[in-house]
Amino acid sequence: MQTNTWRSIPRSAGLTLTLLLVPGLTWPQEVAPATGHPQFHAVAPRTPQDLQELFKHTAEPLPLVSAHRGGPQKNLPENCLATFENTLRHTFAVLEVDPRYTKDGAIVLHHDPRLERTTTGRGLVADFTLQELKQLRLKDPDGTVTEHQIPTLDEALQWARDKTILILDQKDVPVAARVKKIEEHKAESHAMLIVYSCKEAQARHALNPNIMLEVMISTRAQFDQFDKTGVPWRNIVAFVGHLAAPDAKLCETIHGRGATCIVGTPRHLDRRFLSGEVTDIHVLEPDYRALLQRGADLIETDLPTQLGPVLFGATQAPVSKEWYFRGP
Repeated sequence: MQTNTWRSIPRSAGLTLTLLLVPGLTWPQEVAPATGHPQFHAVAPRTPQDLQELFKHTAEPLPLVSAHRGGPQKNLPENCLATFENTLRHTFAVLEVDPRYTKDGAIVLHHDPRLERTTTGRGLVADFTLQELKQLRLKDPDGTVTEHQIPTLDEALQWARDKTILILDQKDVPVAARVKKIEEHKAESHAMLIVYSCKEAQARHALNPNIMLEVMISTRAQFDQFDKTGVPWRNIVAFVGHLAAPDAKLCETIHGRGATCIVGTPRHLDRRFLSGEVTDIHVLEPDYRALLQRGADLIETDLPTQLGPVLFGATQAPVSKEWYFRGP
């Protein structure tokens, strides 16, 4: 005979919600928790609408970072599944990655058009088949050869489910091809696309209105241009630039449309740490927090494992969004 069971769910306010679990019934969508993985800081929206709600602007902080190229560090190469896992062991993060075509039409994750900097190979990625590329080994940021292989986009999309959101840059893979891959994996809830123009945003929205975008909106003119496209603001995160001081007024205007803002730090603050100019990330903490105070909701960084715990280690997920976050 089946018996009913009870499950207690911790709430950020210090309360406990106890629910009766009846055999044969499923969680209501409005209270269904992210499944996640116990060893990771998992961000796991279940539907495209969940993903939109996750990035909907509220007055509450969003306690995650965007890991540029996945967050490479010593012995952990960029655009590598092992690196992604390491990042999620330290902090809640979404992962920005770089799809490229192989000679035989597969799509792999690799930032540069050439192989030399990050692999044991030589030449253009597009001149090699997937099988040939899989024979290579990836290098870490110092150039040390590791045991890791170049992953395919298929492998990454499959891996990311119930763990995080992948943000797919363009490189040489056009919007339509990236949309097709997301659809093949039914990954609209855990994959987004970077687009660089309003025309691309409109084209993507026409192909699949459930796929969210990261759109370049760093000026008021770009804001006005996007505002006329007809693409709903709930479908986007606005990238406001690689700026030490983002335009606070622009961020406020974007927030007024219900969208969140992301700012990049690999070209300035991160470099100070990676170059050795600053050896303690806490020294730079006020500069990173200044970005949040000026309206950035999300920071894209080369230092996710260092920066995430410093900025958000004690921060609770907003009550309205806590179902999407599961810690180790």
